Amino acid sequence: MTVLDRAPLDVLDAYRTCEFATLAKDGTPLAWPTAVTRREDGTLLLTTSLAFSQKALNVRRDGRVALLFSDPTGSGLDLAPQLFVSGLAECSDQIMTGPRGAEEYWTTLFERQPHSRAYLSAPMRPLMSWYYLRLLITVVPGQVTVRPPLSALRPGAPAPVTGADPLLGAAQLERFPTAVLSARDASGAPVLARTTPTPTADGYLVEVPADCSPVAGPAALLVHRHDELLNGMYNALVRGTLRQTDAGWILVPSTVVEPMGSGRTSDALRVLRRTKRSTDRYLERRGLRRPKVQWDRFRELAAEAERRGRK
Repeated sequence: MTVLDRAPLDVLDAYRTCEFATLAKDGTPLAWPTAVTRREDGTLLLTTSLAFSQKALNVRRDGRVALLFSDPTGSGLDLAPQLFVSGLAECSDQIMTGPRGAEEYWTTLFERQPHSRAYLSAPMRPLMSWYYLRLLITVVPGQVTVRPPLSALRPGAPAPVTGADPLLGAAQLERFPTAVLSARDASGAPVLARTTPTPTADGYLVEVPADCSPVAGPAALLVHRHDELLNGMYNALVRGTLRQTDAGWILVPSTVVEPMGSGRTSDALRVLRRTKRSTDRYLERRGLRRPKVQWDRFRELAAEAERRGRK
Protein backbone atom coordinates (compact mmCIF):
# COMPACT_ATOMS: atom_id res chain seq x y z
CA MET A 1 0.00 0.00 0.00
CA THR A 2 1.30 3.47 -0.90
CA VAL A 3 0.54 6.90 0.54
CA LEU A 4 -1.66 7.74 -2.45
CA ASP A 5 -3.89 4.73 -1.79
CA ARG A 6 -5.41 6.76 1.05
CA ALA A 7 -6.84 9.17 -1.54
CA PRO A 8 -9.62 8.69 -4.12
CA LEU A 9 -7.37 7.68 -7.00
CA ASP A 10 -10.12 7.97 -9.62
CA VAL A 11 -10.47 11.63 -8.69
CA LEU A 12 -6.72 12.25 -8.76
CA ASP A 13 -6.44 10.61 -12.18
CA ALA A 14 -9.33 12.67 -13.55
CA TYR A 15 -7.73 16.03 -12.77
CA ARG A 16 -6.19 17.58 -15.89
CA THR A 17 -3.73 19.75 -13.99
CA CYS A 18 -2.47 20.37 -10.49
CA GLU A 19 -0.62 23.20 -8.79
CA PHE A 20 3.00 22.17 -8.18
CA ALA A 21 5.11 24.08 -5.65
CA THR A 22 8.89 24.06 -5.33
CA LEU A 23 11.22 26.20 -3.21
CA ALA A 24 13.14 28.99 -4.92
CA LYS A 25 16.74 29.74 -3.97
CA ASP A 26 15.59 32.45 -1.54
CA GLY A 27 13.08 30.07 0.04
CA THR A 28 9.99 31.44 -1.69
CA PRO A 29 7.49 28.65 -2.44
CA LEU A 30 6.58 29.01 -6.13
CA ALA A 31 3.56 27.21 -7.56
CA TRP A 32 2.68 26.73 -11.21
CA PRO A 33 0.04 24.61 -12.96
CA THR A 34 1.30 21.41 -14.54
CA ALA A 35 0.12 18.02 -15.80
CA VAL A 36 0.93 14.96 -13.71
CA THR A 37 0.66 11.20 -14.11
CA ARG A 38 0.28 8.67 -11.30
CA ARG A 39 2.51 5.64 -11.60
CA GLU A 40 1.68 2.15 -10.40
CA ASP A 41 4.48 2.30 -7.81
CA GLY A 42 2.71 5.17 -6.03
CA THR A 43 4.95 7.95 -7.33
CA LEU A 44 3.89 10.94 -9.43
CA LEU A 45 5.56 11.95 -12.68
CA LEU A 46 5.82 15.52 -13.93
CA THR A 47 7.92 16.96 -16.72
CA THR A 48 9.23 20.40 -17.54
CA SER A 49 10.79 21.72 -20.72
CA LEU A 50 14.29 23.17 -20.73
CA ALA A 51 12.70 26.55 -21.47
CA PHE A 52 10.95 26.46 -18.08
CA SER A 53 13.57 24.54 -16.14
CA GLN A 54 13.36 26.51 -12.89
CA LYS A 55 11.14 23.86 -11.31
CA ALA A 56 13.79 21.24 -12.03
CA LEU A 57 16.60 23.44 -10.72
CA ASN A 58 14.64 24.09 -7.53
CA VAL A 59 14.03 20.36 -7.01
CA ARG A 60 17.73 19.56 -7.44
CA ARG A 61 18.56 22.09 -4.72
CA ASP A 62 15.70 21.19 -2.31
CA GLY A 63 13.48 18.21 -3.02
CA ARG A 64 10.61 19.24 -0.75
CA VAL A 65 7.54 19.86 -2.91
CA ALA A 66 3.76 20.13 -2.69
CA LEU A 67 0.94 19.44 -5.14
CA LEU A 68 -2.67 20.56 -4.97
CA PHE A 69 -5.34 19.08 -7.21
CA SER A 70 -7.97 21.79 -6.97
CA ASP A 71 -9.18 22.88 -10.44
CA PRO A 72 -11.44 20.12 -11.83
CA THR A 73 -12.01 21.79 -15.22
CA GLY A 74 -12.21 19.05 -17.86
CA SER A 75 -12.31 16.21 -15.33
CA GLY A 76 -16.03 15.55 -15.73
CA LEU A 77 -16.42 15.72 -11.95
CA ASP A 78 -18.80 18.41 -10.71
CA LEU A 79 -17.95 18.15 -7.01
CA ALA A 80 -14.43 16.78 -7.06
CA PRO A 81 -12.71 16.99 -3.67
CA GLN A 82 -9.40 18.81 -3.55
CA LEU A 83 -6.32 16.70 -2.93
CA PHE A 84 -3.18 18.05 -1.26
CA VAL A 85 0.00 16.00 -1.58
CA SER A 86 3.35 16.76 0.01
CA GLY A 87 6.51 14.80 -0.61
CA LEU A 88 10.05 14.66 -1.92
CA ALA A 89 11.02 15.04 -5.57
CA GLU A 90 14.10 14.29 -7.63
CA CYS A 91 15.10 15.34 -11.13
CA SER A 92 17.84 13.76 -13.22
CA ASP A 93 20.22 15.80 -15.37
CA GLN A 94 19.29 13.62 -18.35
CA ILE A 95 17.52 15.53 -21.11
CA MET A 96 14.72 13.44 -22.59
CA THR A 97 14.44 13.85 -26.35
CA GLY A 98 11.72 11.24 -26.65
CA PRO A 99 8.88 9.82 -24.54
CA ARG A 100 10.80 6.86 -23.09
CA GLY A 101 9.97 6.48 -19.41
CA ALA A 102 7.01 8.82 -19.73
CA GLU A 103 4.92 7.09 -22.42
CA GLU A 104 1.67 7.20 -20.44
CA TYR A 105 2.26 10.83 -19.52
CA TRP A 106 2.57 11.87 -23.18
CA THR A 107 -0.24 9.66 -24.48
CA THR A 108 -2.62 11.05 -21.86
CA LEU A 109 -1.52 14.62 -22.59
CA PHE A 110 -2.05 14.18 -26.34
CA GLU A 111 -5.48 12.71 -25.62
CA ARG A 112 -6.60 15.42 -23.23
CA GLN A 113 -4.98 18.29 -25.15
CA PRO A 114 -5.71 17.53 -28.83
CA HIS A 115 -4.30 20.83 -30.12
CA SER A 116 -0.81 19.85 -28.88
CA ARG A 117 -0.66 17.14 -31.58
CA ALA A 118 -0.30 19.93 -34.14
CA TYR A 119 3.09 20.79 -32.65
CA LEU A 120 4.40 17.58 -34.25
CA SER A 121 3.67 18.69 -37.80
CA ALA A 122 6.68 19.47 -40.00
CA PRO A 123 5.94 23.21 -40.28
CA MET A 124 5.71 23.56 -36.48
CA ARG A 125 8.83 21.60 -35.54
CA PRO A 126 11.35 24.46 -35.85
CA LEU A 127 9.19 26.56 -33.52
CA MET A 128 8.22 23.87 -31.02
CA SER A 129 11.30 21.66 -30.61
CA TRP A 130 11.94 23.27 -27.20
CA TYR A 131 8.59 21.88 -26.01
CA TYR A 132 9.79 18.28 -26.40
CA LEU A 133 13.19 18.62 -24.75
CA ARG A 134 12.16 17.63 -21.25
CA LEU A 135 13.39 16.92 -17.75
CA LEU A 136 11.53 14.30 -15.72
CA ILE A 137 10.54 15.03 -12.12
CA THR A 138 9.51 12.13 -9.88
CA VAL A 139 7.62 12.83 -6.65
CA VAL A 140 7.47 10.36 -3.78
CA PRO A 141 4.36 11.36 -1.78
CA GLY A 142 4.77 11.57 1.98
CA GLN A 143 1.31 12.77 2.93
CA VAL A 144 -2.06 13.19 1.25
CA THR A 145 -4.99 15.25 2.51
CA VAL A 146 -8.52 15.29 1.09
CA ARG A 147 -10.26 18.68 1.22
CA PRO A 148 -13.80 19.81 0.30
CA PRO A 149 -14.50 20.86 -3.31
CA LEU A 150 -14.10 24.44 -4.50
CA SER A 151 -17.81 25.11 -4.06
CA ALA A 152 -17.29 24.87 -0.29
CA LEU A 153 -15.04 27.94 -0.28
CA ARG A 154 -16.61 31.10 1.08
CA PRO A 155 -16.65 33.95 -1.46
CA GLY A 156 -14.23 36.78 -0.78
CA ALA A 157 -15.37 40.22 0.26
CA PRO A 158 -15.67 42.85 -2.49
CA ALA A 159 -12.74 45.15 -3.10
CA PRO A 160 -12.86 48.59 -1.50
CA VAL A 161 -14.49 51.23 -3.70
CA THR A 162 -12.63 54.19 -2.26
CA GLY A 163 -10.19 56.25 -4.31
CA ALA A 164 -7.18 54.29 -3.02
CA ASP A 165 -4.74 52.95 -5.60
CA PRO A 166 -5.32 49.25 -6.40
CA LEU A 167 -2.99 46.71 -4.86
CA LEU A 168 -0.20 45.24 -6.94
CA GLY A 169 -1.61 42.14 -8.61
CA ALA A 170 -5.22 43.30 -8.42
CA ALA A 171 -5.58 43.29 -12.22
CA GLN A 172 -4.65 39.60 -12.26
CA LEU A 173 -6.38 38.35 -9.10
CA GLU A 174 -9.70 40.11 -9.61
CA ARG A 175 -10.33 38.06 -12.77
CA PHE A 176 -10.58 34.84 -10.72
CA PRO A 177 -12.96 33.83 -7.91
CA THR A 178 -10.19 31.94 -6.07
CA ALA A 179 -6.40 31.72 -5.99
CA VAL A 180 -3.86 29.21 -4.71
CA LEU A 181 -1.71 30.31 -1.79
CA SER A 182 1.78 28.86 -1.65
CA ALA A 183 3.57 29.31 1.66
CA ARG A 184 5.91 27.41 3.99
CA ASP A 185 5.18 25.42 7.13
CA ALA A 186 7.25 25.47 10.31
CA SER A 187 9.75 23.00 8.81
CA GLY A 188 10.25 25.17 5.72
CA ALA A 189 8.41 22.78 3.39
CA PRO A 190 5.91 24.23 0.89
CA VAL A 191 2.18 24.11 1.56
CA LEU A 192 -0.69 24.95 -0.78
CA ALA A 193 -4.30 25.99 -0.27
CA ARG A 194 -7.13 27.36 -2.40
CA THR A 195 -8.37 30.62 -0.94
CA THR A 196 -10.47 33.68 -1.76
CA PRO A 197 -8.15 36.70 -1.49
CA THR A 198 -9.77 39.85 -0.17
CA PRO A 199 -8.04 43.18 -0.92
CA THR A 200 -7.35 45.33 2.13
CA ALA A 201 -5.32 48.45 2.76
CA ASP A 202 -2.32 46.29 3.74
CA GLY A 203 -2.50 43.42 1.25
CA TYR A 204 -4.63 40.41 0.43
CA LEU A 205 -6.46 38.77 3.31
CA VAL A 206 -6.46 34.99 2.82
CA GLU A 207 -8.13 32.15 4.68
CA VAL A 208 -6.48 28.75 4.92
CA PRO A 209 -8.01 25.37 5.80
CA ALA A 210 -7.50 23.96 9.28
CA ASP A 211 -5.15 21.25 7.98
CA CYS A 212 -2.80 23.87 6.48
CA SER A 213 -0.36 25.56 8.87
CA PRO A 214 1.60 28.31 7.12
CA VAL A 215 4.16 30.50 8.83
CA ALA A 216 5.05 34.11 8.17
CA GLY A 217 7.55 34.66 5.37
CA PRO A 218 7.83 34.55 1.59
CA ALA A 219 4.66 33.38 -0.14
CA ALA A 220 2.70 33.79 -3.35
CA LEU A 221 -0.77 33.68 -4.89
CA LEU A 222 -1.30 31.78 -8.15
CA VAL A 223 -4.20 32.18 -10.54
CA HIS A 224 -4.57 30.08 -13.66
CA ARG A 225 -7.15 28.71 -16.06
CA HIS A 226 -7.60 26.30 -18.95
CA ASP A 227 -10.63 25.09 -20.87
CA GLU A 228 -12.01 21.55 -21.11
CA LEU A 229 -9.33 20.61 -23.68
CA LEU A 230 -6.36 22.24 -21.91
CA ASN A 231 -6.43 25.20 -24.26
CA GLY A 232 -6.86 28.92 -23.58
CA MET A 233 -4.29 28.75 -20.81
CA TYR A 234 -3.33 31.69 -18.64
CA ASN A 235 -1.43 31.93 -15.37
CA ALA A 236 -0.02 34.63 -13.14
CA LEU A 237 1.84 34.65 -9.85
CA VAL A 238 1.72 37.41 -7.25
CA ARG A 239 4.77 37.05 -5.02
CA GLY A 240 5.05 38.69 -1.65
CA THR A 241 5.31 38.22 2.11
CA LEU A 242 2.78 36.44 4.30
CA ARG A 243 2.07 38.13 7.63
CA GLN A 244 -0.21 37.26 10.52
CA THR A 245 -2.36 40.14 11.73
CA ASP A 246 -5.33 40.60 14.03
CA ALA A 247 -7.54 40.23 10.95
CA GLY A 248 -5.85 36.99 9.88
CA TRP A 249 -3.20 36.05 7.31
CA ILE A 250 -2.34 38.81 4.84
CA LEU A 251 -0.12 38.53 1.78
CA VAL A 252 1.69 41.80 1.05
CA PRO A 253 2.45 41.75 -2.72
CA SER A 254 5.83 42.70 -4.15
CA THR A 255 6.06 41.25 -7.68
CA VAL A 256 3.74 40.00 -10.43
CA VAL A 257 4.91 37.32 -12.87
CA GLU A 258 3.01 36.50 -16.08
CA PRO A 259 5.21 33.93 -17.89
CA MET A 260 2.89 33.55 -20.87
CA GLY A 261 1.91 37.19 -21.09
CA SER A 262 -1.51 38.71 -20.54
CA GLY A 263 -3.20 37.02 -23.49
CA ARG A 264 -2.47 39.50 -26.29
CA THR A 265 -1.58 38.11 -29.73
CA SER A 266 1.83 39.76 -29.57
CA ASP A 267 2.61 37.78 -26.41
CA ALA A 268 2.79 34.52 -28.37
CA LEU A 269 5.74 35.70 -30.46
CA ARG A 270 7.49 37.10 -27.40
CA VAL A 271 7.06 33.80 -25.55
CA LEU A 272 8.43 31.79 -28.47
CA ARG A 273 11.52 33.99 -28.61
CA ARG A 274 12.01 33.66 -24.88
CA THR A 275 11.61 29.88 -24.87
CA LYS A 276 14.30 29.56 -27.54
CA ARG A 277 16.69 31.78 -25.59
CA SER A 278 15.99 29.95 -22.34
CA THR A 279 16.55 26.55 -23.95
CA ASP A 280 19.79 27.69 -25.55
CA ARG A 281 20.98 29.16 -22.25
CA TYR A 282 20.28 25.91 -20.36
CA LEU A 283 22.33 23.95 -22.90
CA GLU A 284 25.14 26.48 -23.18
CA ARG A 285 25.72 26.58 -19.43
CA ARG A 286 26.27 22.82 -19.51
CA GLY A 287 28.37 22.80 -22.66
CA LEU A 288 25.77 20.80 -24.58
CA ARG A 289 24.58 20.95 -28.16
CA ARG A 290 20.87 21.05 -28.83
CA PRO A 291 19.79 17.39 -29.12
CA LYS A 292 17.44 16.11 -31.80
CA VAL A 293 13.85 15.45 -30.88
CA GLN A 294 12.55 11.94 -31.55
CA TRP A 295 9.62 13.17 -33.59
CA ASP A 296 8.56 9.72 -34.82
CA ARG A 297 8.18 8.37 -31.28
CA PHE A 298 6.04 11.31 -30.24
CA ARG A 299 3.92 10.94 -33.37
CA GLU A 300 3.28 7.28 -32.52
CA LEU A 301 1.93 8.26 -29.11
CA ALA A 302 -0.14 11.09 -30.61
CA ALA A 303 -1.73 8.56 -32.96
CA GLU A 304 -2.44 6.25 -30.02
CA ALA A 305 -4.07 9.13 -28.17
CA GLU A 306 -6.25 9.87 -31.18
CA ARG A 307 -7.38 6.24 -31.29
CA ARG A 308 -8.23 6.38 -27.59
CA GLY A 309 -10.29 9.50 -28.17
CA ARG A 310 -12.46 7.73 -30.74
CA LYS A 311 -13.45 4.97 -28.32
